[in-house]
Amino acid sequence: MKFKHYTKLLLLLFTGIILASCHSKKAVMKGEAGAIVKPQASIADKYAQIMGVDKSDIKNGRLYNFIELWTGTPYKFGGLDKDGVDCSGLALLLEQQVYGITIPRITYQQAAVIKRKYEEELKEGDLVFFDFDGKALSHVGVYLQNGYIVHASSTKGVMIVKLRSPSMYKYFSRAGSVKTELVSAQGVENE
Repeated sequence: MKFKHYTKLLLLLFTGIILASCHSKKAVMKGEAGAIVKPQASIADKYAQIMGVDKSDIKNGRLYNFIELWTGTPYKFGGLDKDGVDCSGLALLLEQQVYGITIPRITYQQAAVIKRKYEEELKEGDLVFFDFDGKALSHVGVYLQNGYIVHASSTKGVMIVKLRSPSMYKYFSRAGSVKTELVSAQGVENE
């Protein structure tokens, strides 16, 4: 009789653990694009630690949930989904889904719709461009804060890196904020 009781108790405990893991908090995009939504505590903790900032500095839940959902997605030239995304595709999707701004699809066209800034003036959501392999404006990332960007690495997929990391900074070309009046006036469409 005691054996049955312990078996039931273990079964209940095991079921509870399984159900609890199924209901763990996953990143979800709450609110409308352009809205600042408070981040989940676990997301704020994680990204504050990664970027060396205070948890209270992680304010844009939509941005960090977007990053959480896309981190590790492999690089795929021309890709725009979780099977693979390229750098300009990631920037396009992030600007649309987080800020409600539609930018051109191609990196050099994205560079044409920014108001250039000095590195120390960069703000969250600004685009950061690089000249890899001797090609001007061949790569783009999105500035976060404290010198960090998110980008689609051709070898490691979507990830956060320090702008001044040696592998990135030597290729740094320009950066700036999207001129929303320009992209609105041009009626930019995805290509």
